[in-house]
Amino acid sequence: MKYHNLEECIIDLEKNGHLVRIHEEVDPHLEMAAIHMKVYEAGGPALLFENVKGSNFRAVSNLFGTMERSKFIFRDTFESTQDVIALRNEPMKALKNPFKYVGTGLAAKTALPLKKTTALPQGFQEIQIADLPLIKHWKDDGGAFVTLPQVYSEDPEKPGIMNSNLGMYRVQLTGNEYEMNKEVGIHYQIHRGIGIHQAKANKLGQPLKVSIFIGGPPAHTISAVMPLPEGMSELTFAGLLSGRHFRYSYVDGYCISHDADFVITGEIHPGETKPEGPFGDHLGYYSLVHPFPVMRVHKVYAKQRAIYPFTVVGRPPQEDTSFGELIHELTGGAIRQEIPGVKEVHAVDAAGVHPLLFAIGSERYTPYQQVKQPAELLTIANRILGTGQLSLAKYLFIAAEEKQALSTHHIEEFLTYILERINLHRDIHFQTNTTIDTLDYSGTGLNTGSKVVFAAVGDKKRELCREVPETLKDLPGFSPARLIMPGIVAIQGSPFTSYSDVQQEMDGLSEAIRTRGPLPSCPMIILCDDSEFMSSAISNFLWETFTRSNPSHDIHGVNGYYEHKHWGCDNIIIDARSKPHQAPPLIPDAAVEQHIKRLFTDGGSLSRIQIRQLP
Repeated sequence: MKYHNLEECIIDLEKNGHLVRIHEEVDPHLEMAAIHMKVYEAGGPALLFENVKGSNFRAVSNLFGTMERSKFIFRDTFESTQDVIALRNEPMKALKNPFKYVGTGLAAKTALPLKKTTALPQGFQEIQIADLPLIKHWKDDGGAFVTLPQVYSEDPEKPGIMNSNLGMYRVQLTGNEYEMNKEVGIHYQIHRGIGIHQAKANKLGQPLKVSIFIGGPPAHTISAVMPLPEGMSELTFAGLLSGRHFRYSYVDGYCISHDADFVITGEIHPGETKPEGPFGDHLGYYSLVHPFPVMRVHKVYAKQRAIYPFTVVGRPPQEDTSFGELIHELTGGAIRQEIPGVKEVHAVDAAGVHPLLFAIGSERYTPYQQVKQPAELLTIANRILGTGQLSLAKYLFIAAEEKQALSTHHIEEFLTYILERINLHRDIHFQTNTTIDTLDYSGTGLNTGSKVVFAAVGDKKRELCREVPETLKDLPGFSPARLIMPGIVAIQGSPFTSYSDVQQEMDGLSEAIRTRGPLPSCPMIILCDDSEFMSSAISNFLWETFTRSNPSHDIHGVNGYYEHKHWGCDNIIIDARSKPHQAPPLIPDAAVEQHIKRLFTDGGSLSRIQIRQLP
């Protein structure tokens, strides 16, 4: 199907058993988000909320909740879009296999945006921000947020749709100091196109005109989160994936999407910010209050029978996990073309995406040497950590595939491979006082923290423990150790107090382990608040360890030492305890959880969905 609008997609999903209508009145204050999360967790259908308290508009969520449903939505355009992206990355493919790619020319005909002669689409009406479904997702959120916006801006120096950026930057509609119906907050992180546009507008001393599109064909939503090849615009991609031109016009100098369900237009003026947040974010914690650009609202439009799409983010996996899987399939080998020598890069969803990367590279620099050590791998690692949003990562584990096939998506096998081979005296490389994800509060300030590369190549150096070694049992001042996976053990310590105290504590732990003798079978030890939770699932280990630690501050070692400014050790200790400066984790509201039971019991709209037992 090539959908003209969001409602066509919803009707198609319902006909094919992928969508359920919720007839009961549902409160946008916490309830809608809680219902969404229960259904997503159960692998359930998309949800059409037909009776949103306080709004005349319907809302839809969980459209992309499963890979099966995402591929169903794009079943007629998925393969042709892959082919066009592949040709952008590897144009020689068309020469080698011209018959396979003969259809890409036809697909590309729909790619260019189409300017309409009518200013406003027929049926568009002016509304106010207050008329929208004002959805608040988590109890301590600062207000209602748009979670699936398509935020459009143009290069002030080269205006026009082909020099535009379409990004998914969260939009705060209510709360804090925002004047209702007149102002909204736009939170964008570093390495975003809108930031370049705003910097240019500021230099020119003029406001940046911004349009926020909500809804429209699902391809338009996906286009706002796509990491596209250089030279391919998001709106071109939207046309490819939807199988239909992105249709637009200008009103009062603002770009208007003719297919969107809602459009908010306004200006960001130089130097104008207001407090934005908190917001329950995709790392599983609240992002806190910080000053971000405020947009003065010009006008708000809604189409007839408009439908408001939303999603809910929180500790992975959530619906944005499916976004990541879809993007990975669509872009295919794009990263291999951008960074020579790379086979795979995997931003690990369970760790919140940006904190942790796994990569497979090549090691071709010194094939004549018998004893191998990372060389080309380190060059590749630096390229990865200097590329787009990959540069926001804190931890990079990279290996060279040699005698056995490797996959970064087989997490335990991949980590095992690295821990069996890494030289802990040589193969740990830090970058300090650098940039990390805006939403990551483990660092030393907003956007600031450190990075570390663990690189491994060559033959196996050690056998990994498959139970807790005697050396780590009954350590004074620490609770019983538990095995997380081969070679990694969790130890429960007392609560973290401050970095001024931690070095003495780490020296004591290191000395207690050292005096019991060498421990080669356990290269990684995780100090945590709850070793039972940490060891009960690999996903818990990934989430807590890599979202709660700053490499430069929280990596310690048994027999740790410096030699010519390079740090090494016999065993790594990562302090993954919660720190006072870190953001609080997201906790569902018990009263809301109880209240939404009515939808899942007999007679409720969601009674047929098998979910985990509600409290």
